[in-house]
Amino acid sequence: MQPLAQLDQRFVWHPFTQMRDWLRREPIVITAGKGALLRDTTGRAYLDANSSIWTNLHGHNHRTINSAISRQLNKISHSSALGLANEPASLLAEKLIAAASSPSPHSKSTTHGARPSEKLAKVFFSDNGSTALEVALKLAYQYIWRTRSGACPPALMKKFPPRFLSLGGAYHGDTIGAASLGHIDLFHQACSGMLFKTDKVMSPYCYRCPFNQAKPERNDARNYRKCDWECVGLVAKKFSAQKKKGNSYAAFVFEPLMQGAAGMIPQPAGWLKQVTDLARSHGALLIADEVMTGFGRTGAATSENFFACQREKVHPDFLCLAKGLTGGYLPMAATLTTQRVFDAFLGEYAEFKTFFHGHSFTGNQLGAAAALASLGILQTEQSVLQRTRLQKWLAEELQTLWVLPQVGDIRQVGLVAGIELVRDWRTRAPFDLRARAGIRVCEAMARRGVLTRPVGNVIVLMPPYCTTRAQLQQMVAALAEGVAELKNENS
Repeated sequence: MQPLAQLDQRFVWHPFTQMRDWLRREPIVITAGKGALLRDTTGRAYLDANSSIWTNLHGHNHRTINSAISRQLNKISHSSALGLANEPASLLAEKLIAAASSPSPHSKSTTHGARPSEKLAKVFFSDNGSTALEVALKLAYQYIWRTRSGACPPALMKKFPPRFLSLGGAYHGDTIGAASLGHIDLFHQACSGMLFKTDKVMSPYCYRCPFNQAKPERNDARNYRKCDWECVGLVAKKFSAQKKKGNSYAAFVFEPLMQGAAGMIPQPAGWLKQVTDLARSHGALLIADEVMTGFGRTGAATSENFFACQREKVHPDFLCLAKGLTGGYLPMAATLTTQRVFDAFLGEYAEFKTFFHGHSFTGNQLGAAAALASLGILQTEQSVLQRTRLQKWLAEELQTLWVLPQVGDIRQVGLVAGIELVRDWRTRAPFDLRARAGIRVCEAMARRGVLTRPVGNVIVLMPPYCTTRAQLQQMVAALAEGVAELKNENS
């Protein structure tokens, strides 16, 4: 076994990994990368088909981002954000607010108890997607507590604390607050005693929706569904039932357009706008988790439209960003919120209205420099054109997979694709998770020089934006051959 692989198996504990399986085979040890390619210790090249767990936007070893980090490194790598400001973080905050701004927010009217939507105005930096959600959760909780306390006796506030609603199958991170918003028992059941209770409502999973009366077709289930938007009706009922309890939801938490770890579940057009309007009508804040979906990943490529929320003209009170924020280079996250929320934390020192939360590397200069460079690349005409072409190529290449009987659904939103594996597409019968169908296909893809990671029985394709058509064809071909192997094993 290669020496670095030996060191890894001796000392490293990997995330979301059954380590007994890991120790049974020699791991791939990555030592270099360029564009959409990664190289291991033997010099073998692999295509990075999931952008290094959904983070890398422009490809590895990008000259512009490398130069930005190098220039910043020659100045200073880090200084504290506790009591000090810095140049790149200040510039980045301005750019993020500008990028998140969209024209004509909803009316400021608050008739029928609707909470007004406002433009995002402030940025709180942290270091990963979990912390971005943790910040939003704590800010929303304290904001609601403070705004309600003036009209609600303290005893009643303790009896009816702010409650949160998220989607079935939701995953928003692994810190205690973020995990409490999640609803994937496999991930968090073992630590459920540490979590606080949040509520869930049905996700619009068209392929497996009990209300969808359509028979399986060789097409994305969103395109042939037969239903009456019962999933939206369930959201309305959930908000109404909670309101009758005298404790309306404080916030609705969602991934816009595509739920990632839930299984790459896409939302049919119009769903997001309907349910967020319902949430607003019940006075709930909107927390948008764009950790995966942000920075052009969900399509509609323009030089100004970066976020999934913007595609359905949804204006959240909190916008949570990470992963692609630095182009996949450095751990950094941001939680954007409104002036109204910020103002609720203003007061004299003795009032202790401070937001008592922070991270040692908040506003890190190297991360901010990388993020500024990445935003600059996204806004170039060349990047916009390439993302537009790549989205079209991806759609065309995915069509070739429908001939495989173990492919049940192919779901694409922009530059994110999920291919759900089933025993037979005619019945939608799923593979038992213990059969490791998704893992086996990804192992077969790795043998063919393509790296990705499944979400259960769903194979994820999320290529870097620099991916060529030939590279994309190789990714899809390796997937098809991996599924064919799966078929042969089961025949």
